[in-house]
Amino acid sequence: MRDTVADLVQRGRALPPEEREKLVEQLLESLNESAVRELDATWAAEIQKRLAEYDSGAVAAIDAEEVFAKAARLAQ
Repeated sequence: MRDTVADLVQRGRALPPEEREKLVEQLLESLNESAVRELDATWAAEIQKRLAEYDSGAVAAIDAEEVFAKAARLAQ
C-alpha cells in the first residue's frame, strides 16, 4: 500500500518534536541536494585557499579574543 502525502503528514505529526525536526531537515535537504553539493564544494575550495594563504605566510592568524572584542565593539 502506498502512503499518500496526507498519511505521511499525519504520521510525521505523531513524531516527537526532535524527530519531526530531523525529518523536516532531511526533506528540505533532499530538495536542495545539488545546491548543497555545490555549496559544499565551494566551501571546500575556499578552505583550501585560506589554508594555503596561511601556510605560505600571505595572511596571519588573529587571536580569537581580538576578533570577539572587535565584533563586540562593532555591535554596540
